[in-house]
Amino acid sequence: MEIKFNYQNEADRLREKLGCDLVAIALVETAEQQFVLKWQYASGNLNDRFKRIVLQSGRGVAGLVFKTGKPLLLPSVGEFIKKDGLFSYPIIMSEKLQSVAAVPLWNKGRVAGVLLCGCRKEHEITDELLQMMLKTAGEGIGNLDGKELMAL
Repeated sequence: MEIKFNYQNEADRLREKLGCDLVAIALVETAEQQFVLKWQYASGNLNDRFKRIVLQSGRGVAGLVFKTGKPLLLPSVGEFIKKDGLFSYPIIMSEKLQSVAAVPLWNKGRVAGVLLCGCRKEHEITDELLQMMLKTAGEGIGNLDGKELMAL
């Protein structure tokens, strides 16, 4: 019998540990759902709009991290994304984030989700915090083992 991991409790714990305004976890839906990403868990959220956000690979913060398998750091959202481009980043808009970092969540060598930390003030998310997120993701979260397959 598989034990169901409480990702919501983990999001709450990480928000406390990392000192962010928002921690959100997006997980990949199954093949029947065309491998779309959905923000499924959040801590510190202003509303529940994040649950309605559905992203294709390469779209939005989660889509970019999912597609590339690389972390994303935006210390100042306004410096990286023009106002008219914000609609492409719905979690940033709906949660009024000004500083964001996101890292891939690996499972069995594939990106299975995205961990996002955000702050509602610019320059609150630092490279040091990004490194802490990468370490946390690498240790595995819940049923995700954190293991990225290394190229030979």
